[in-house]
Amino acid sequence: MRDALVAAAFQLFLERGYEQTTVDDIVALAGVGRRSFFRYFPSKEDVVFPDHERCLADMTAYLADSAEDVEPVGRVCAAARMVLLMYAESPAFSVQRYRLTKKVPGLRASELSVVWRYERALAAYLRGRFAGRADGTLQADVIAAAVVAAHNNALRSWLRSDGEGDATAAFDHALDYVRAAFGTPPAPPGRDEPEDVVVVVSRRGAPMWRVVQEIESALTTPAGRSGPVMGPSEN
Repeated sequence: MRDALVAAAFQLFLERGYEQTTVDDIVALAGVGRRSFFRYFPSKEDVVFPDHERCLADMTAYLADSAEDVEPVGRVCAAARMVLLMYAESPAFSVQRYRLTKKVPGLRASELSVVWRYERALAAYLRGRFAGRADGTLQADVIAAAVVAAHNNALRSWLRSDGEGDATAAFDHALDYVRAAFGTPPAPPGRDEPEDVVVVVSRRGAPMWRVVQEIESALTTPAGRSGPVMGPSEN
């Protein structure tokens, strides 16, 4: 029933225009009553964005289920990907909606309101993770805004191409800027391993060639064998 109402609404929007289509027109084409329409959608505007409430709830739950050791910037980028995948599930519908919202100022305002709710959810998660930082709230809000801006840049580029190509490729490229600017870089390989320290003992006044020779000898000492120790010679 919900999908039938959305399909009927967009068919009429394309044929007659958004402003000229009424809820009565939509329910007549779908073959249901007005009560059925308002059971699913509070208003005609809401039928244009039928999937955002579910996606916002899924994204919020995903963030709430994050482990404490998860890198937070990467987590909000992954959460934003959920929104992109929602659009990519139905390219034709997403392109139709994009064109419609460009023509109708009221729908554009509704879309901006939805975007703000996504951004607020991302910021709320980051605020919790950055609670102990100086300027934690500021950092959270700036990063959330950057994630949304990068997401929207990639999404609009894909929609302007009529939904052709891989939407996730453009998304990952855009979000790489956010990760590079705000994310915590992974530790280089071997960073947690104990470092090998080579220490050399040489007699005071020994010629430099002798010191170099002793250093070379120490560097080639197999692991596990005792090497010389740095310090002044007692002699």
